Amino acid sequence: MNGANQIRCYDYVNHPYERVRDALAGDALTVFQSATKAAAYRVQSIAAELHLDFAGIGVTSDINISVKTVEEKIHEVIPAPTTRLLLEWEGATMPRLFPLMKGELSIYPLTPTETQLDFSGLYKPPFGIMGKAMNAIIGHRIAEVSVHRFVNDVAGYLRQALALEAISTD
Repeated sequence: MNGANQIRCYDYVNHPYERVRDALAGDALTVFQSATKAAAYRVQSIAAELHLDFAGIGVTSDINISVKTVEEKIHEVIPAPTTRLLLEWEGATMPRLFPLMKGELSIYPLTPTETQLDFSGLYKPPFGIMGKAMNAIIGHRIAEVSVHRFVNDVAGYLRQALALEAISTD
């Protein structure tokens, strides 16, 4: 992606890697769609807080997210598994008004009971030169906050869901 902007963030889930991996590999879209809806709502509130609007109209969008691939690898240097989910998302309606995000969510164990979620992604602002200027002023900050909230929402969802699952199996 030429002219793309990078965003990187992380969070953790206080459950073993295998349980987090299985939850995301088994039903990632449900987790992501839930988290994305919350992130999209928060972007709207952040934009309002920063007094950003487009010609006097607040612009928000639902997001279509897709999981392109899921793969697990064992690293040679550190003998720990890592699962990578390659993701893309864009605005569900009027996608040309919003940037296309391409990213990778890596999942790996921190300890036997904690798992890291590490997101690294690229997006290109819409609207060419005007979009680059808007991105420099405020767009990158909104994109960063929405991605951070997305990752935080995914981690929060997994913490709760896996805790409830553990209780129900006991």
